[in-house]
Amino acid sequence: MPKYQELSAFAEAIAPVINAAHVNVHASAARAVAELTTASGLTSGLLSDLRFSLPLRPLSRAGLDVLFRYGDPGPDLLDHLRQGTLAEDGDGGLRLTDDGRAFIHSLYEVHAAAVDRVWAGSDLGEAAELVGRVLDTADRLPGGAFELVAPPYEPDGASPGLLLFNRLAVLRYHRADAHAAAWQAAGLSAAEIVGLVDGPLRAGIEADTNRRAGQAYRTLPERERDTLYETLLKLI
Repeated sequence: MPKYQELSAFAEAIAPVINAAHVNVHASAARAVAELTTASGLTSGLLSDLRFSLPLRPLSRAGLDVLFRYGDPGPDLLDHLRQGTLAEDGDGGLRLTDDGRAFIHSLYEVHAAAVDRVWAGSDLGEAAELVGRVLDTADRLPGGAFELVAPPYEPDGASPGLLLFNRLAVLRYHRADAHAAAWQAAGLSAAEIVGLVDGPLRAGIEADTNRRAGQAYRTLPERERDTLYETLLKLI
């Protein structure tokens, strides 16, 4: 079992690498996504942000607020309800319609093509498997975002690269929960942490975030953590 301090340090080191790899695919796909939204006349919004969750499970408005702690999903939600890509049932659950599901599958095709471009030549099967194991064993904070999006939806026939891209997206919510738990433990609100300047308080919150986020990687021995880090580093 890896040492607690090592897990914290690993969480700190890999977080920006995960973010950069994830953003890299989104940037490569941006033009094609814009073309898809124009051709369909639909808003990508929450369909893109929650492409790995909505096909599997309904989401409440309260759940949306958890997932978007630092922003307001309301305008996008209204667009989806008006366009008929999401529908609200009698219990308040927000569900994909057939049109919404079709859009997400088109989005997956766009992302698969982007992954093939920007991660070409990389062997991504092992990294996808490692992140999958992390998602399977990571602690879920009651009332947090991670439990709303994990496990992710994975379409039949998805390439290892597409699986990795979406699994990384879900893993980022685990760290988001760790960060929220850290600033809440420090007595701050969402608005206060957004406006908090660098200093001892922020440094302490970041250290606590890494401590909490590191526990997601306890399932991986050091060799596999190194493999994951080195593979993702090559993707940015």
